Amino acid sequence: MRKLFVFAFATLMSVSAMAQQVDLRKKITVSGTAETEVTPDIIYLSISLKEYLKDGNSKKKVDITDLENQLYKAIQAAGIPKENLMINSLSSFNTAPEKKKNPDFLVSKQYRLKVTDLNKWNEIIGSVDPKGVAYTNIDSYDYSKIEALKKDLKIKALQAAKTKATYLVEALGNQLGSVIDIQEQGNENFPVYRASGMLMMKSAMAEDAGGSAPEIDFKKIKLSYVMNTVFEIK
Repeated sequence: MRKLFVFAFATLMSVSAMAQQVDLRKKITVSGTAETEVTPDIIYLSISLKEYLKDGNSKKKVDITDLENQLYKAIQAAGIPKENLMINSLSSFNTAPEKKKNPDFLVSKQYRLKVTDLNKWNEIIGSVDPKGVAYTNIDSYDYSKIEALKKDLKIKALQAAKTKATYLVEALGNQLGSVIDIQEQGNENFPVYRASGMLMMKSAMAEDAGGSAPEIDFKKIKLSYVMNTVFEIK
């Protein structure tokens, strides 16, 4: 009997504890949304320069140094800091032995350029010998104030949720209490770029186009945040 009494008492205490854990508060669950679109203002471009033979004549080779000088001058003329241009890779680290074995050996170099204005990109690439440009493409892109923008959108989404909850609760003659739970749901769509197909300009394409720079149409970054909230109803 004593064991049975102890078991019954423990069961009663367990049920009582569970009852105390049940949230009996009246609640309302709502979500708020905030979104915006911004144009990327930081773009990293890849540029590949390659020596070529004029009319297939090895004695009329356009040297990589000449192509580099054209690129450097174009960047300076566009007002872009020289530190924004970096060498990504060199096709052959030690070109001297290769040149001895093969007089027609052509050197190529790949660069990475940071720009904040795509219009300047047109100026730059248009100032470089198109036959010496193997290809160009976009490596990556970003928005300089992206973190501040994310924070602002989250706050606006949360405020929208509170506003919605307030008028819904007051419509029933109640008052909105404090927030019980907040859950964030984000959606970030980074742009797909379009420029002369895929912003890839091979030498043959550039020659056919008369050496003109590609026309760039850059889509915007879309940011959207949803804040799922739970408020107490007084």
